Amino acid sequence: MEEPMKPWLFGMTLARLGEVVAELGMPRYAASQLASWLYVRSASSWEEMTDLSKRNRQRLAEHYQIGRFDFVGVQSSTDGTKKYLFPTLQGAYIESAYIPDKDRATLCVSSQSGCRMGCRFCMTARQGFSHHLTSGEILNQMRSIPESETLTNMVYMGMGEPLDNWTNVADSLEVLTAPWGYAWSPTRITLSTVGIIPFLHKFLSESKVHLAVSLHNPIGEQRRELMPVEQKYPIAEVVEVLRHYDFSHQRRVSFEYIMFRGWNDTPAHIQALSRLLGGLKCRVNLIRFHAIPDAPLEGSDEATMIRFRDALTRKGIITTIRASRGEDIQAACGLLSTLEQQKAKK
Repeated sequence: MEEPMKPWLFGMTLARLGEVVAELGMPRYAASQLASWLYVRSASSWEEMTDLSKRNRQRLAEHYQIGRFDFVGVQSSTDGTKKYLFPTLQGAYIESAYIPDKDRATLCVSSQSGCRMGCRFCMTARQGFSHHLTSGEILNQMRSIPESETLTNMVYMGMGEPLDNWTNVADSLEVLTAPWGYAWSPTRITLSTVGIIPFLHKFLSESKVHLAVSLHNPIGEQRRELMPVEQKYPIAEVVEVLRHYDFSHQRRVSFEYIMFRGWNDTPAHIQALSRLLGGLKCRVNLIRFHAIPDAPLEGSDEATMIRFRDALTRKGIITTIRASRGEDIQAACGLLSTLEQQKAKK
């Protein structure tokens, strides 16, 4: 019988590391030592952890592994965008997109292998849901690319729905922002969600990072056609939740809006957006549709997007058109991992 894989220490919070050292009969302060080796000094071997006794290192090695995977593939765009392919602990593949832009360098990370939200314009949704990523697998995407030390921002906008994996995502956010971890400011991080209301409350109460809501259509019955989550968590209810939180400080709220020709780019949608978001301190990001294979949808043209942006701006809603990046490598998440998993099945 194959021996089960030892769990990763990498990705554990300080509290969880405290439980580990207690279970192994190690002194309480060893948890802080471990956190320092994992997140500050990036140790890759037990031998490096010189302030832990040899016996304690042996105890740890018997029950745990440090963790971390290297990426197994990369695609590079002419605009500098890169798409990295990572294996998962359960034998699947996920991807991350590195996006340099002047003095910013952003990494878009995945939180699940596959996704169960079923959005019909998303390549990842076609995979169906495979499994949640651990906190370590989420953070591994940030730590294991060559550009790791120069990253300025991180967005949870890759494969999967972050709030559907809230426990692991919350742990990864804690490691990223805690002084014993990577000590990032929460303002460097954005989480994107379709709006799973019970976990949206948790996210807003338990973290301080920016929020991006995948809206895409303000008219409920139309949104439901392409986003089944609308049936359970209507966008109107999601927005109502946001109205009860204070966004007057550093946290930013934005709404992602992929524009599709004839489906969500008409004057009626401008009016509906204005009614839905009126009075809420927020921004709308209009996004060009990156076509995926065999998709019946077409993106709106440039002139339509500009008219849409200007009309919303006149109504007092800050609206921008997001620059497309990595189109020559189809940087929208899902395609690279789908191809790799299809190869693995042959």
